[in-house]
Amino acid sequence: MFVEYLARITYSVNQCKQFFQGRCGRGSPCEQLCYELHDGMYECDCKDGFVLHKNGYSCDELNSTSGATSEMSELSDIGDDNSDSDGDDNLSDEVDSDSSEEDEDDDVLYMRGASFTIHLDSPSSSSDTAAASANGSNSNESDPEENNKDDDDDDDDENDDDDKEAANEIGEDEALSLTSQISRLESDEQEMKQQQQQQPSSSSSSTTEQTMTMKTRTSTTALMEPSCTLDCGPGGSCYIELLGTTANEISRGQTPVQRCQCPLGRGGDRCQLDAEVRSPRFGGQSWLAFPPLHAAYKHVQLELEFRPETWDGIILLAGERDDLQGDFMALIIYHGYVEFRFDCGSGVGIVRSSDTVKLNEWNVLNVYRHRWDAWLQLNQEKRVQGRSKGLFSRITFREPLFVGGPGNTTGLERLPIRSGFKGCVRNLEINEHRYRFPLAPVGDALNGFDVDKCVADRCSKVPCSHGGKCLTTSGDTAVCLCPLGYTGDLCETRVDLQVPSFNGSSYLKYPGLAETSLSWLELSLTIKPFAADGVILYNGHHSDTTGDFIALYLVQSHVHFTFDLGTGTATLRSEKPIVLGEWVEVRVSRTGRLASLEVERNPAQEILSPGAFTQLSLPLNMYLGGAPSTDMFSNKLKTKSNFVGCIQTVLLNRREMNILAEALGGANVGNCGHACESRPCGDAECRPLRDRFTCRCRPGLPHPCPAINVRQKQILEFKFQHGAASGSDGGSSSTTAATTILPSIYPVSKSMLERTAEQQQQQADRSVPSFTGIDSYLFYDDVDTLKRLTSDKVDINMRFRASSDGLLLWTGDRSNNFFALGLDQGYLAFTHNLGSRKSVLRYNLTRLDDDLWHRVRATRNEQRASLVVDNGSSVWIESQDEQRQPNTELGLYVGGAPDIEKTTRGQYLKGIVGCVSDLVLDSDYSVALSMPGQARNTHTCIP
Repeated sequence: MFVEYLARITYSVNQCKQFFQGRCGRGSPCEQLCYELHDGMYECDCKDGFVLHKNGYSCDELNSTSGATSEMSELSDIGDDNSDSDGDDNLSDEVDSDSSEEDEDDDVLYMRGASFTIHLDSPSSSSDTAAASANGSNSNESDPEENNKDDDDDDDDENDDDDKEAANEIGEDEALSLTSQISRLESDEQEMKQQQQQQPSSSSSSTTEQTMTMKTRTSTTALMEPSCTLDCGPGGSCYIELLGTTANEISRGQTPVQRCQCPLGRGGDRCQLDAEVRSPRFGGQSWLAFPPLHAAYKHVQLELEFRPETWDGIILLAGERDDLQGDFMALIIYHGYVEFRFDCGSGVGIVRSSDTVKLNEWNVLNVYRHRWDAWLQLNQEKRVQGRSKGLFSRITFREPLFVGGPGNTTGLERLPIRSGFKGCVRNLEINEHRYRFPLAPVGDALNGFDVDKCVADRCSKVPCSHGGKCLTTSGDTAVCLCPLGYTGDLCETRVDLQVPSFNGSSYLKYPGLAETSLSWLELSLTIKPFAADGVILYNGHHSDTTGDFIALYLVQSHVHFTFDLGTGTATLRSEKPIVLGEWVEVRVSRTGRLASLEVERNPAQEILSPGAFTQLSLPLNMYLGGAPSTDMFSNKLKTKSNFVGCIQTVLLNRREMNILAEALGGANVGNCGHACESRPCGDAECRPLRDRFTCRCRPGLPHPCPAINVRQKQILEFKFQHGAASGSDGGSSSTTAATTILPSIYPVSKSMLERTAEQQQQQADRSVPSFTGIDSYLFYDDVDTLKRLTSDKVDINMRFRASSDGLLLWTGDRSNNFFALGLDQGYLAFTHNLGSRKSVLRYNLTRLDDDLWHRVRATRNEQRASLVVDNGSSVWIESQDEQRQPNTELGLYVGGAPDIEKTTRGQYLKGIVGCVSDLVLDSDYSVALSMPGQARNTHTCIP
């Protein structure tokens, strides 16, 4: 039976021209018009009455449907088997007649991305009309099941056929209701050919049944899915991790786990903490976003270090559009193999590694791409080469570079996987730019989500002792950063620091210069370098490395001094390189914008800084020998490695610094291997002079100074006779030195050198005293000690170890004026009363009764008191006492006190059980623990 149809087709397109490389001429594929563009490109166009085909070079007549025949072949035949051909012919005829008769209808154009709407009317009854659209919507509201058909047109499902309804012949006068859905045309011809070969889908009844089944399952899942109730703060998201993988498993009692997914820069259970991620770990839904790749359209050289935990995931993604249409570049792990996929605009090229990745181990990946060609190398294995398809050879990057996951990219059907990477990344370098993972401006990341710190299992196998901290290195190893006073692979060895040495991971931290060197700065250092590059001294203004700074460093054995007053950097460079392994003196001077650098006796180099600013402000800490992280150094330095070598003296603005006593903290500092390590001057101060030394009496000691011991007498006599000593490698703790000068600060009598061994042993026994806790103490009442305790500013730096609570230090008078340091329930307490009100400051962050060595710094500046333990965080308190200065007429007690309960007004009942090895007042006066005014029940401390 013959049935006539009336079809109306409307369209809406976004035309997108394509560009070709080369020039217009006989070799171009343009059918009608050709226009040359910049950069060796050209595009095709068409004359009036024609429209450019989606292939970019052919032209279709504007009022013709013939050009779309091939693309419309995706429409299934309409009608039953007896009327297929007739239906097609009549449909085509009706389209032509309708287009010519009705001026208000648009011309039919079939192009990529077009949206079609087809109205099929029965000639016998115009009221019974069925409409279908390409997006799956249905205008027939009487049948709700038809409106709920599966409209999934995902590009990745190649078997997702167009929904079609076969026409059912009811009779000549009965209306025929048809529904047809046209799939979106694919972007390349190969996929279009595959679609042309697809078979019609199942009938509408089966489609409706499947849709109802999907709706039922979706509704069931929605009812079972628990709500997420965590408050994750601004930018955070509450996420539910289901322990079961199916609804049945969850229903059997497996409880979902709620957690917060935090934006980059935030951490904690509720995203309540600031967090800086330098080595990120991605969890499969995480990602970092960096600025779009620059100057990478033709050439990309990439190096990546990653530690995967699963066999699949998107590691890196960058492209032209956020729907992944057009140009793109991707690094993925698929079934354990690394794949580099890239599309220059005319087809995807795939390069696949020859071996699988190593799970839970660090892998190194190198990728190189130049135009069409690319190669990939995983873990130094065989290089694999590949080539992209088509004529185009350049990639346009407009979207952010995503690392660890796809970010907000859609259209992931172009990739075989959609999930993000699960594992760690610690190094990413593209086109000689090494990416820093923290949030800008500290790092390069623009944004990020659900990114954690990577904590590999290397440090779990390195038990650092005495408060040392484990640090992962660039290799697959870990090292301990030891606190001051300890050394060794596990910080297990106690060391008596004299001349500090730095090994490339070491540093010492001091208060910054702040406003003390606004217009004038003089700096002098005596150093012995063992590496040609490294930062010797650095002080900055902002934590993001911007603003004012000074830096003294080595580059290829040349000394450099770089400074910035806020209007640009100026750099001085020594004329000659220095000799590694030898002592050298470096002097720097700055007055306003003028600076000079002098190395040994070589001529001074001078420079004038740019701009008009003349003052230098440096509020951050000053670092000597390096820094905890090289990211703290300004990017304007020509090296970022830490110093390797020894630093003997530092003179700052004509004042000699006590390098070790004044340090706020440090790590991995060892001894340089100098004669002063053996304490040849006894209780006098051993002052190193390059490879030699001299002795100087400490303040408060009688003249002449206590004699050097017998062993040191023999060493000195040997050196006087032979006049030389062996060298040092700078990293050893052995006692080696060159010719020693006899002390010239005080006369050395023969009787001093001939003291008995027994007397020297008694003196050595008290050098590091130990205390029993009961009537055990040291007492000092000399002028030099008391005047440093009666000032309105008191600074106490002491090193001790204790196994119980008790008094560490006490000074005061017979009334209520006192201050004391002690352990209360294992925690350090700083108690002071200047006459009217008692204040107690407790350091509750670390227990100190663990029989391990700890360094404590207690300061009081008028009414403000502060405590720092083992280079940790500082705690402080403001006293309401009206008095400013304490009264210490009773002297200073260390380790305990006589009749302790009465002496301390009931503050303490006993002294400590332990040792005190170092006590420094006001940063420059070392209390002689071996020469107290009075000592009771003290013994030699056993290391």
